[in-house]
Formats: sequence, C-alpha cells, structure tokens
Amino acid sequence: MTIPEPLELDVRAPLARGEEPFSAIMAAVDSLLPGQPLRLITPFRPVPLFGVMANRGFGASDRPLQDGGWEVTFTPVAGAAPEAGLTPGSAAGAALWPDPAQTLDLTGLMPPEPMVRILETLEAMAAGEVLFALLDREPMFLFPELAMRHHEWAGNFAADGASYRLMVRRGDGGGRG
Repeated sequence: MTIPEPLELDVRAPLARGEEPFSAIMAAVDSLLPGQPLRLITPFRPVPLFGVMANRGFGASDRPLQDGGWEVTFTPVAGAAPEAGLTPGSAAGAALWPDPAQTLDLTGLMPPEPMVRILETLEAMAAGEVLFALLDREPMFLFPELAMRHHEWAGNFAADGASYRLMVRRGDGGGRG
C-alpha cells in the first residue's frame, strides 16, 4: 500500500493576522486520507497540539526551519486508537503528581478570564504544587503561556464532552519567563 503524500497546512499567515488556527488544523486532520500524514508549518513549536494529535492516534516529528518557524509532521500510528485518559500536554507522568492544592471551577466564564485566573493562581502556588481547573472548552491559548512559564499540564474532556478538565503543576520558574 502506498502512503499518500502529506497534506501541508501553513498557519503562519492566519496567526500573523491574529486568527486562531485550531479549527483549520482539525478540519485538515478530518480531511486526511487513511494513512496520510499532515505537515504543519507554524511560527512556533506547537507543543499543545502534540497531545491533541496523540489522542487522535498520530505520532509527531518536528524540526525548526531556517526562518525561525517549525515544521511538524503528524503521522497516523498503525493500530492507534484515541485515548480515553488525560491528554499528556507537556506532562506524560501527570498520573503520578500529588493531589491538587488548588481547585478552580471556571465554567461559565468568557475568555480570557479562565486563563487569567489560572495564571494568577499559579503565581501564588509553590513549585511542584498542582492546580485543577474545570473549564467550558480546551484552553488552547493557555498552553503556550504555561510552557513559557515552565509549568507542566495535562487535560481531557469529561466523558459527556460538556467540560474540559485541566491539571497544571507549577514549575520552578513559575513567574514570567
């Protein structure tokens, strides 16, 4: 069986215009032929997307581009089924974290309020402490902020799909970084 050429999607221009590319990326994924990889070109290394795509049965390989952007190829993993557990985010070992020291119910709040409250709460926590947050949607804009501040995270949608559960472990760098 011949593997189809990767579908290429360059999201640098939409991001430069301030547009959120997540729905375009998911539409591209949904349009892939069986076994077809997705080659994504971005202005930054899209770490939050790695967990999302792993949950959908894709492996990732990435490389920096000479212009400062990134090329990430998401390739379907043979026999992989979507996971029911936590999306690893930046932390594959989240199951071993201590119980949350803080819990936030952020349902019903409009963006960017959930992100602001999560970041403010993390600022007041000690390194290694865990925050649990319940949200109305997956916080895609929060993930790069967490990475920049050296925090780890994992999350998933509740079984009914009505809320997103997020765990964040405060990193040593904690503050703006």
